[in-house]
Amino acid sequence: MHPLSGVSSIPFMVLAHGGARSTYLAKLHQKHPVIRISPNTLSYGDVRAIKDIYGHNSPCTKDESYVVTSGSHFHLADVIDKHDHARKRKLLSSAYAIKNLEGWEHKVADKTVRLIKHFDTCCTAPLKPNTTPASEDLKVDYRAWTNFFTLDAIADIGLSERLGFLGQGHDRVTGRRLDGTTYECDFRPALYQNARKQSLLVWPYAWYPFINKVANIIPFYGRMGKLAVEWDGIPIELSHRRLQRYRAGEKLDDFFQALMEDKNGHPNNLEWGEIVAEVSIMMNAGSATTAIAMTNVLYQLLKNPAMMQKVVEELDAALEDDDDDEDESGVVSYDKVKHLPYMRACLDESLRLFPPTPHGLPRETPAGGLNILGDYIPGGVSVAMSAFVAHRQESIYPNADKFIPERFLGEEGKSLQPYFLAFSAGARGCIGRNISYLEQTVVLASVLRRYEFALKSKDWELERLETMNWLVGDMPVKVWRRERKSALSG
Repeated sequence: MHPLSGVSSIPFMVLAHGGARSTYLAKLHQKHPVIRISPNTLSYGDVRAIKDIYGHNSPCTKDESYVVTSGSHFHLADVIDKHDHARKRKLLSSAYAIKNLEGWEHKVADKTVRLIKHFDTCCTAPLKPNTTPASEDLKVDYRAWTNFFTLDAIADIGLSERLGFLGQGHDRVTGRRLDGTTYECDFRPALYQNARKQSLLVWPYAWYPFINKVANIIPFYGRMGKLAVEWDGIPIELSHRRLQRYRAGEKLDDFFQALMEDKNGHPNNLEWGEIVAEVSIMMNAGSATTAIAMTNVLYQLLKNPAMMQKVVEELDAALEDDDDDEDESGVVSYDKVKHLPYMRACLDESLRLFPPTPHGLPRETPAGGLNILGDYIPGGVSVAMSAFVAHRQESIYPNADKFIPERFLGEEGKSLQPYFLAFSAGARGCIGRNISYLEQTVVLASVLRRYEFALKSKDWELERLETMNWLVGDMPVKVWRRERKSALSG
């Protein structure tokens, strides 16, 4: 990557500060299938490496970056030991199982009602053809409100907690220090700046704990460090509040209950630090990436009106029988739209084009080494394949820079799944993907059924910043109630 990459992580740290490291790597990988990005780290650009690195039978484990960024206890996403991971996965898989989605849909529907209630208050007159919205009509920041949605939803699904962000229109929340005192802070800045600081400084793993502390004397990092401390107390407070309810005898159908007891009611006897760690990753991974995905897919459809029309027509055809007695709340039932092929193709194509977690999730080769793409790699080397890099492979995804949902339809779409890394792959793949699809599908179907949207202008672009996730900036839109036509008319 850089002449100094063989002896130092500094070039990659500099690249990280540019906020687009995966985009840069994708360009390099067009010429080089393997790139050394630091003294002990290799980045792969050939999708055949996915199976070697992330496959179910891969002997690779998560690398040291997950150790140095973890708290006092590992959670499901950062635990390295395979036996400990299997224990955690078994503990939590029942809570995340697809059969539980039906039990949670009412919680997602409740949050969708609240989202729609706000959008209804922001509706303006329809946009006249060939005009751009007046600035005062850009009343909804779709990015912020879908993030309020995902935070409210995962808090309810996981903790039976009513954060109320959708009702209050902001993300002010209570955090708890280790001494039991509490404070107020804003949820999203605390979460995102904590991850941003890690993404800038973690790359020399051995030095990270030292660099992370020393960097706080520099105002740029110090502000992030202050917000990172605020973030640490949020899952502690949420866990504390839920524990109080558990001790009071409330039996609630949520993720926390699965942490405390098995399905037969026997206590799991987890340490408090492990419980807080699991709540922390749930509130983080369970909200951030899905909200980014929701913003991206609406943005893509607004940029591609012909594809928007296809989705809306498919939706109207599926729901036409509901016209006379449709729920006034505006919430579309997941069961009626979960199998719509074009809508799902749009969700997957948006996840492909702009994966919410684009960077290569690093894995460490086993002590005896490993063959990757036919080359022997010694033990203890960090190896990775970026989702962004994989998703830009022209041999797999022709016209890879373009939004083409049709590529995910039918048998061709099925054949792409081994190379689709939006939720990672293998035994360490995202346990929450079913919840994410549920939320994305219900929200997209509900808002497209009820509203039309417009961006500031046709050439307006969404701002992006790569941290640990691929954050998106504000997305102000004009919204108005849709005039529905029968799917069989015209």
